[in-house]
Amino acid sequence: MRKSLFLYLFVFTGLLALFLYVSSDKGLRAKDREIEQLKTKLAGLEDSAGKLSDSTQTLLMDAMDLQYFSLENNEEALSYFDDYDLENPAGYIADKLLETNEREGDNPLVPYEGMEGPVKINKIKVLNHRWIIADFSDGKHWGELFIRYELKKDLGIDFTLVDHLLYAGG
Repeated sequence: MRKSLFLYLFVFTGLLALFLYVSSDKGLRAKDREIEQLKTKLAGLEDSAGKLSDSTQTLLMDAMDLQYFSLENNEEALSYFDDYDLENPAGYIADKLLETNEREGDNPLVPYEGMEGPVKINKIKVLNHRWIIADFSDGKHWGELFIRYELKKDLGIDFTLVDHLLYAGG
């Protein structure tokens, strides 16, 4: 009886060991598949991160190119304003140019008459301590202006139209 008890106990232990081996083997395979999937996903994310880094670098270079002709990034032109009490020279000049829109009817700097309404200056880019590029529109027709300006000691500004163009269409 004691022998049969040990035999049953031995068989039961063997079956239990076999069950644990099979279930742990399946679990191990499942974990290996999960690790491989995560490695694949990580490789894809690393590729995406590399592409994003390249895109960020490209955008940064584009932004630097766009800022090249800008008063804010031109130390030589900014030094011209050292004698004036202006915190933001480009903003001050743009505001003064926009004040020319306040006049009734068309803006006096725009050499075209509005067909759909009064012609007004919309966007302004102060290039340096002498030049401005501006966009104008009457709501349907638009164009661009190249303006020379001179800042006076009393902080008044004289604007002189240098060139202009009106885009065909509308």
